[in-house]
Amino acid sequence: MKALIPASLVAAVALFVVAYNPHDEQAPAGAAEKIAAAMPAKAYAKPAKARKLLVFSRTNGFRHASIATGKVALAELGKKTGAYEAVISDELSNFEKQKIGEFDAICFLSTTQNPFSPTKEESDKMSEDDKAGAAKYEAEIKASLMSYVKNGGGFVGIHAATDTFYEWAEYGQMINGFFDGHPWGSGTRVSIKVEPGQEEHPLAKMFGGENIEFNEEIYQFKDPYDSSKVHMLLRLDPEKSDMNVQGLNREDKDWGVSWARNWEKGKVFYCSIGHNDEMYWNPKILNHYLAGIQWAMGDYKIKLDAGK
Repeated sequence: MKALIPASLVAAVALFVVAYNPHDEQAPAGAAEKIAAAMPAKAYAKPAKARKLLVFSRTNGFRHASIATGKVALAELGKKTGAYEAVISDELSNFEKQKIGEFDAICFLSTTQNPFSPTKEESDKMSEDDKAGAAKYEAEIKASLMSYVKNGGGFVGIHAATDTFYEWAEYGQMINGFFDGHPWGSGTRVSIKVEPGQEEHPLAKMFGGENIEFNEEIYQFKDPYDSSKVHMLLRLDPEKSDMNVQGLNREDKDWGVSWARNWEKGKVFYCSIGHNDEMYWNPKILNHYLAGIQWAMGDYKIKLDAGK
């Protein structure tokens, strides 16, 4: 970081770069055992080399209680199957251009708002020069992340990764849309279907062509959301879900849940499932995450629809 920011600003920026340790978070009692019992038996593909997944969950808005459970699940998913080593860290220095290449994929686990900027409380303690230094650093690590993906890195977004970086248009284009409310709350019964024609696709085959039903918070999305520009895998099934909900604003009934896409040389996998703790010990969801992560890392060789 010192090479990127004048020495006089290092201490102020370090206030939010290094000292960020926001919560004493723990998964609920019994979660680890449930996660272990739900784990896939093996990886979908043998890693070409030792892989590292950065699991990043810094928030500058709402913070999901299930983040702690997600960290456990993603770490154990890699360890049990041998697919990757999870590096659980919110250190912004991991996104610096000399550091980010150490990872084979980056996972945004329910990040919110602008996780690369100081919180309001941190900003209130900074001078104007300090704020300028922090803004410069933010721009540099944003550029580093986007360059990383475009040049072949993997990006995995879980749940609130679409409730992130509204001010960054290219991020929204990469992940294919921004959060526009959740008509289906965490206690709402929903039915998730495999995209027609994708029943045998390797990223969706674990569902056996059948709907999966549970209580879960399901998002709807706003621009630049466009399901025709990605390889859609899962959608909410309005015929089998509770539609007695408030805030529906898509007349096209296009409520995508999970998709994949190429982003220049890189690979992007997103799944909006992950609000409730129990999603992280659902065997089919864990298999779905694993397939998406291994594809994003380049080990699971899968073809997407042309142009996606």
